[in-house]
Amino acid sequence: MDIEYSPVLDGRPDPGEIVWAWVPYEEDPSRGKDRPVLVLARDGNRLTALALTSKDHDRDEAQEARAGRYWMDVGTGDWDRRRRPSEVRLDRVLTLDVYAVRREGAALPREIFDEVVREARRFL
Repeated sequence: MDIEYSPVLDGRPDPGEIVWAWVPYEEDPSRGKDRPVLVLARDGNRLTALALTSKDHDRDEAQEARAGRYWMDVGTGDWDRRRRPSEVRLDRVLTLDVYAVRREGAALPREIFDEVVREARRFL
């Protein structure tokens, strides 16, 4: 997978952008919800992405790690209208169809994107 920071806010999802897309639930892939995801790579119509949440997992970090879930803070941005702090889930790598993307949110700053990629490499 070729990961290269290349956001262009042109209505198309690019690596480095947080976009909103339909994401299947882990426990029941036939169901899901619209949520923000960080695009890591694009190959034609396929996106490699990581889901974001506004839930703070710092307080239950040990419990999450025991369950095999790893999170990283990415701060706030225009992807969340209320500008709540967000975390990205590092261990659940998503493959999404580009047509699952509903809208662009914002580009993640380059230095944070690079840090996410470094942390997520062990799961890619």
